[in-house]
Amino acid sequence: MPKNAKCGIICAERSKDMDYLPRIVDSILDLRLRAVGATVIVGPKWCGKTTTAKQKAESILEMQDPDLQEGYLKLAATKPSMLLEGANPRLIDEWQLAPVLWDAVRVSVDRRQEKGLYLLTGSVVVDEEKIRHTGIGRISRLEMDTMSLWESGESSGQVSLREVFADPSAPVDGAKGRLSVEELIFAVCRGGWPSSLAANGDDAKLFVARDYLGNIVESDISRVDEVERDPVLAAQLLRSYARNVSTLATTTSIRKDLMSVREVSMPTVDSYLSALRKLFVISDIDAWCPAIRSATDIRASKKRGFSDPSVAVAALGVGPEYFRKDFKTFGFLFESLVMRDLRVYSREMGGRLSYYRDRYGLEADAVLHLQDGRYALIEIKLGSNEIEEGAEHLKEVRRLISVYNAAETQCPLRLPDVLMVITGGAQAYTRADGVHVIPISSLKQ
Repeated sequence: MPKNAKCGIICAERSKDMDYLPRIVDSILDLRLRAVGATVIVGPKWCGKTTTAKQKAESILEMQDPDLQEGYLKLAATKPSMLLEGANPRLIDEWQLAPVLWDAVRVSVDRRQEKGLYLLTGSVVVDEEKIRHTGIGRISRLEMDTMSLWESGESSGQVSLREVFADPSAPVDGAKGRLSVEELIFAVCRGGWPSSLAANGDDAKLFVARDYLGNIVESDISRVDEVERDPVLAAQLLRSYARNVSTLATTTSIRKDLMSVREVSMPTVDSYLSALRKLFVISDIDAWCPAIRSATDIRASKKRGFSDPSVAVAALGVGPEYFRKDFKTFGFLFESLVMRDLRVYSREMGGRLSYYRDRYGLEADAVLHLQDGRYALIEIKLGSNEIEEGAEHLKEVRRLISVYNAAETQCPLRLPDVLMVITGGAQAYTRADGVHVIPISSLKQ
């Protein structure tokens, strides 16, 4: 590694990983590098943020390097601009160890008026009090997920989400999923962690998610905002969250779960949940609340979710063999996997996920809105015996929107552009009523 003679610090050269598995976020990052001065990549620890950034970087500053960290922190406290010196795009990994670097990057972008200068990576949300300016207009925020089934090579990719939106009337007949139910179970338990794909043996692949969970509860949940938290309570809370994944469980009900083990206050529960959100461990889904029925009939609670379904599996302390006997529980985790993949596939199109559910039981497990206003109503059904019910739900929501529009002339709602049921099955097809039935292991961006 060459030494930067001007600042006297080590500046790593560009390092490309020949075994790098392409990510959908690659093209989004390319756009950011052409459009803005700096991009901060956020997302769960171990999801591949740094590895992806390294494919674009021309120089690298690794703030967590134990041999150099002390010197970096001293320099950040005295003259942070020196840490920015190096070929661009310059990657600053774990920049949050010295939050002042955020403002240094912002100032540098202002002065240089160039694009693609800096990439910042980290696994936590930094306390806004530690940075002076938001970075709006200078630093773009790019969220990254764990790997989808398409990115991990486990989806056939014969159905493109983009193409379905482009021509909703085009049939998807003939496309096939790549995974059996047993393989889907394993994929959920293993998760989309890049390191798990490279692990040797199934036991090693499954270990990664458990190790991730251990790191979160034993260390990261306290380090994220320097508030000491009990690892045992953190593990219990995550177990409760896992039992309630893909449901509308309230924070109060989660606290009740914990109260069966020990006394815990609501502010304490809120504090732990806040830390887990900052770490991108949990990822709740907001409700879609169009007034197609009385507003009082709409369920508006958040749907509980994880950034990756394997975290829920690890929190429950079970493995693939458990779900071969408990398909009901696996169905909720399957929904979590589908939500993750939909986030990944739709991000370049400006996708935003929500759900619809009212007190009459009418639902759409996912409502996928695109940046241009188009949207899809989606039901997620593991087994083929549930497809009919899911399709009927979607058609009823569409009908209610039509009824609403007939009476509402001032602000009519857009009718859904796409209706689809995503399944764990093997065969894709388009029903006579236009509802697409799509195996998750046949889907791609």
